[in-house]
Amino acid sequence: MFAVHLFSFYFSKLQEDPTKKVDRFLYAMRLHDDQLRDISARFQAEMKKGLSAESNAAATLKMLPTHVCSTPDGSENGEFLAVDLGGSKFKVLQVKVRKEAGRVRRSVEMQEQTYPLPKELLIGRGVELFDHVSECLKDFLLQKKISLEKKHPLGFTFSFPCQQTALNQGLLLNWSKNYWARGLQGKDMVNTLRQAISRAGGMDVDVLALVNDTVGTMMTCGFDDQHCEVGLIIGTGTNACYMEELRHIDLVEGDEGRMCVNTEWGAFGDDGALDDYLTEFDRDIDAASINPGKQCLEKMVSGLYLGELVRLVVLKMTKLGLLFDGRVTDALRTKGKITTAHVAAMEQYKDGLKNTRDILLDLSLNPSPDDCIAVQHVCTVVSFRSSNLVAAGLAAILTRIRQNRKLKTLRITVGVDGTVYKTHPQYAKRLHKVVRRLVPDCHVRFVLSESGSSKGAAMVTAVAQRVTARRHQVDESLSSFRLSRDQLRSVKARMRAGLEAGLKSNSHSPVKMLPSYVFRTPDGTECGKYLALDLGGTNFRVLLVKIRSGLRRSVRLYNKLYPIPLEIMQGTGEELFDHIVHCISDFLDYVGMKKARLPLGFTFSFPCLQAAINVGTLVSWTKGFKATDCEGNDVVDMLREAIKRRNEFDVDIVAIVNDTVGTMMSCAYEDPQCEIGLIAGTGSNVCYMEELRNIEKVKMEEGEPERKQDSDGEDKTDDGMDREAKNGLGEMQRMCINTEWGGLGEDGCLDDIITEYDNAVDRESINHGRQRFEKLTSGLYLGEVVRQVLLDLTRRGLLFKGRVTEALKTPGIFETKYLSQIESDRLALLQVRSILQHLGLDSTCDDSIIVKEVCGAVSRRAAQLCGAGMAAVVDKIRENRGLDQLNITVGVDGTLYKLHPHFSTVLQETVVALAPQCYVTYLLSEEGSGRGAALITAVARRDQVEM
Repeated sequence: MFAVHLFSFYFSKLQEDPTKKVDRFLYAMRLHDDQLRDISARFQAEMKKGLSAESNAAATLKMLPTHVCSTPDGSENGEFLAVDLGGSKFKVLQVKVRKEAGRVRRSVEMQEQTYPLPKELLIGRGVELFDHVSECLKDFLLQKKISLEKKHPLGFTFSFPCQQTALNQGLLLNWSKNYWARGLQGKDMVNTLRQAISRAGGMDVDVLALVNDTVGTMMTCGFDDQHCEVGLIIGTGTNACYMEELRHIDLVEGDEGRMCVNTEWGAFGDDGALDDYLTEFDRDIDAASINPGKQCLEKMVSGLYLGELVRLVVLKMTKLGLLFDGRVTDALRTKGKITTAHVAAMEQYKDGLKNTRDILLDLSLNPSPDDCIAVQHVCTVVSFRSSNLVAAGLAAILTRIRQNRKLKTLRITVGVDGTVYKTHPQYAKRLHKVVRRLVPDCHVRFVLSESGSSKGAAMVTAVAQRVTARRHQVDESLSSFRLSRDQLRSVKARMRAGLEAGLKSNSHSPVKMLPSYVFRTPDGTECGKYLALDLGGTNFRVLLVKIRSGLRRSVRLYNKLYPIPLEIMQGTGEELFDHIVHCISDFLDYVGMKKARLPLGFTFSFPCLQAAINVGTLVSWTKGFKATDCEGNDVVDMLREAIKRRNEFDVDIVAIVNDTVGTMMSCAYEDPQCEIGLIAGTGSNVCYMEELRNIEKVKMEEGEPERKQDSDGEDKTDDGMDREAKNGLGEMQRMCINTEWGGLGEDGCLDDIITEYDNAVDRESINHGRQRFEKLTSGLYLGEVVRQVLLDLTRRGLLFKGRVTEALKTPGIFETKYLSQIESDRLALLQVRSILQHLGLDSTCDDSIIVKEVCGAVSRRAAQLCGAGMAAVVDKIRENRGLDQLNITVGVDGTLYKLHPHFSTVLQETVVALAPQCYVTYLLSEEGSGRGAALITAVARRDQVEM
């Protein structure tokens, strides 16, 4: 009875608009935007699941890594072969890529040959199938008169699911498309083809790449449009691939750059994710297929099934009396009688209704005009749903790419292939419209693949060849920065020899080993108020340091920064020291202590020859200072004279201190085992506590030295030392030595590890031939070394498409701070590109990877060299003291050590490897050398009282 009423209901609707009748019948196929966004969100979740190693096995989207890590960049060149296997026939091609002189666009020449595949080969033994392929490849070379002796790189388009562990390796997961060749599932398809080529004989072919047809489509379109990073197939089957951030692909190692992922999206919904969108017709299609429960999305959208979906809908409507007066023919009941080509023909704009009538007549039906309109509309609804579902999946991919790159808007190109997209009259337009509506923040361009995926396989091969060749050349250029363990041991030995030689009297060692006349580190009894000065750059710092001893010992600082104008830095010495004294006077007013006579420690970060703790003769200016009448003079005397000229306050200048010594003393206050100071920043230097017996430069001579007086009338010996200090020298055991180790190599002892890039930096420096070790290790020079490497690689066409910009030719533009930023593990390559663009360097993702490698090679070498130098120092201290095991602390300051993400770790690892008998702790100096100068002053005062 219910069936009768239902039939009556449908019969009453026969006279209405036939399209509305179809819409009502197929309402479940009419998907609105909210539904599509829901599907897109489900798709994104499944993508994430497929990329994870933990959940991949359960994911319907397998997200297969392809090991295609670069799209064409325009520099590809050469001749390549391609084999395309995936249908009832297969193709062999030769692709020639040329860039003609004076032309921006590249030319591509292709010649191809299609070969049949007998059905018995598709279901026979796999070895026979591949033997046939290789014989056809040989025939192609002979037909086209291509040399068999010449080596030919080949790309293999293989349109079946494979698990790839490398670009040229892929294990067959399963056959599809009527292929059932035995003995190949789980085997490597590249190796299988290579063996077949070897059996055929007479060819020198190197299979460089295995490529899915979707990837081939993306690469084909990427050759002409470098924004193309998505490939889409909508034909007999359907699939998509895209460039995913490598850090998100758990199934492969590495986290730098991108890799193309083959989504195999036809299986989306196999876990029930699309059950609420499936119609009875989709379930009928699935039940009648050779793989029930599999490839859910593909059965809803691909050309293999669209015609059959239309047939099932028309059949059901006819049975219900909604079409053809309820008359069902045997042809209409026959599977496959309506094809996707028929659907496309029925939807044509001008001839669609005529085509519909002709197709229906071939099914032995007698259609009315309304029947033709209704069937045509069924085709529209079915194909429109297909394009909507494809748009939802594509929107998920585009959204993920945009979010990965942290962009507000994304500009991207999608390369498309497939008969449905190419031949259906409205499909592409509908797809484009819906995608742009679903992702308005993505500016999407669709490019049709004219040459199919075969050209793409050749492009993958070309890119692989380019990347491999470039990789080899870059590695070769950076190999000179990679130091072996033996080389580092040799550097340690040379540093040790330099330390020993520098301690000798009348030494000509490039490692100066300057006595600091600091004999002790703090012991906790220091107390009082001290004034400290810190001069070492364009800012001058004055500090008041209050030291409290006892159980509640502490150090409190009050400081103020004063700029030093360029005209003062490069004026006269008298003007410079008058400016310093003016700043001191202002600071004493600021802290209200102008009338107090405070002991003062002066951190003076320029090379000085010290004859006592309060005597320092400037050897030479650095860091942009050029004040006249200072070099060769005692800077302490110059400061005293300036104070007298101003005549507003009085101080007791107790000590002049190098910043490295100040760092050691600052950290020694926290850790009594700190007997080494390291600066790893703009400059590079080390100081340490040396046994006094080893320092020939300060050993007392027999007899009474001649008396002299300093500017204050105090007694000095003929070597400039305070008599009081000289008399007490015999009670001391050790003295801090400022190594000035940056001079190592000035005698040529480092020439075997110095690169052409280091020599270029040295030639452009203001102290050519000097400070060779410092130029390999300090922040003042590392950025410039990197720039020289980048300049060379660019000139050789290995970076930035060979475009040497004015920025790249500008000395000093690549500051060392960029090394710290670029090498950060948390920095995405997009941010690296942003830094390079800020410097006027327009880079690709591959360029960014190479720049990061260059920075890493240069900074790692610097850290290893500092580690080798430090190993020489700690081993010398251990041997000095006759110890089997040394426990010691190094006080460290400097932006390179503090801010670079890997420098400190590499330095420490090198010391462990080269000085295994020394247990070294590293303590960061929080307050820098200013506090150290005050502590040195306090220690010196304490020693004077004790003496």
